[in-house]
Amino acid sequence: MSDEETNTLTRPAADRATVPAPPTTAQPAWLGPLLIVGIVLAALNLRPAITSLGALFEETRTGLGMSGTVAGLITSVPALCFAVFGVTAPRLSRRFGPVAVVCAGMAAVAAGLLIRPFAGGAAGFLAASALSLAGIALTNVLLPVIVKRYFPDRVGTMTGLYSMALAAGTSLAAAATVPLTAALGGSWRTGLLMWAALALVAVLLWLPIARAARRADRAQAAAAGSGEGAAVRTDAGPRVVRSRTAWALACYFGLQATGAYITMGWLPQIFRDAGVSASTAGVLLAVTMVMGVPLAFVIPGLAGRMRNQGAIAVTLGVFGLTGYLGLYFAPAAGAWAWALLLGVSNCAFPLVITMIGLRAKSPAGVVRLSAFAQSTGYLISIPGPLVIGTLYQHSGGWDLPLALMAGLLVPQIALGVLAGRDRTIEDECGMGD
Repeated sequence: MSDEETNTLTRPAADRATVPAPPTTAQPAWLGPLLIVGIVLAALNLRPAITSLGALFEETRTGLGMSGTVAGLITSVPALCFAVFGVTAPRLSRRFGPVAVVCAGMAAVAAGLLIRPFAGGAAGFLAASALSLAGIALTNVLLPVIVKRYFPDRVGTMTGLYSMALAAGTSLAAAATVPLTAALGGSWRTGLLMWAALALVAVLLWLPIARAARRADRAQAAAAGSGEGAAVRTDAGPRVVRSRTAWALACYFGLQATGAYITMGWLPQIFRDAGVSASTAGVLLAVTMVMGVPLAFVIPGLAGRMRNQGAIAVTLGVFGLTGYLGLYFAPAAGAWAWALLLGVSNCAFPLVITMIGLRAKSPAGVVRLSAFAQSTGYLISIPGPLVIGTLYQHSGGWDLPLALMAGLLVPQIALGVLAGRDRTIEDECGMGD
């Protein structure tokens, strides 16, 4: 594993040396290999609940009698759940252990996906979706914790592996939902229900992992006398709310998340309203999502070698502006080009995750900055899809919503430049390492 890979996630070796070693005893030999498979399966389940709905959004809206405003609310729910339930992940992890919480998260994903196709109205559908998204939120936060704990010498490799699986699950659900729905009879309820099978497989695999990890944790705690000192204290870092860089990161995270969830929720509908078939619109969304697979490796490594990451933020923003302008003037004629450009622009996510690691010196600082930037950012992103749905309903087309999407990229670029400056939150808060 290269120094750059490690740096993007954990900071320099001098900082990483202060983190206590993960447990290395009392673990069965099969736990590590099974965890690798479990991490991949969990990552595969982190987006199908969202992108499968995007592919069948028109049918779901019609079937449940949703207005444009209610449909916009549905597309805002992922960000809300990620902000609300993601905040609870550290506390639940300390109480039950990260592996057990991920197992419970997979169970919540499966339960929500099983329930929501049978909902008789928008409220029930929304509640079942929120259950799945709560499980996704917990898993999203804790998978990196599990990687650092159980694979401390392969952080870059394992992070790349589950990032690829996440992107694969995203694009697979977007591309396959419509044709599989047609093959299974054409009901949107069946098309959404089938993704519960993937989540159930993950639950069955994580159950023995959780039992084995729990026994290993108890044995390790007994051998050490107490397991409480192993975790990085989240209350020992700097006061991130005093840092301008922290606020720039949080707002940048929020705007890129806004663009990502608008894309996942509304891009197929934009193409369908322009005359593109439903199946092709799903494939176009898959193209946009799959761009994250190679770029999730390229961008963190490149950002880690640069002192200032602002240039990357500007480049990604320009790709997005070009894509939105293309959708505005020629949505169907250049559909494949616009899907590719927006896919590149949406890779602001691995960039901001990398910058979070670079903008803090200490492990405690990274934990605090990550929690602040992500929770604040997801809260910022909540109104975006709802506003787009309302504008779409009342304007009767996509000209005004697309203008707003393009306009939001201007402050996103500016915030990326501010967040990319070579400084740390500890320095801004007047603290040492």
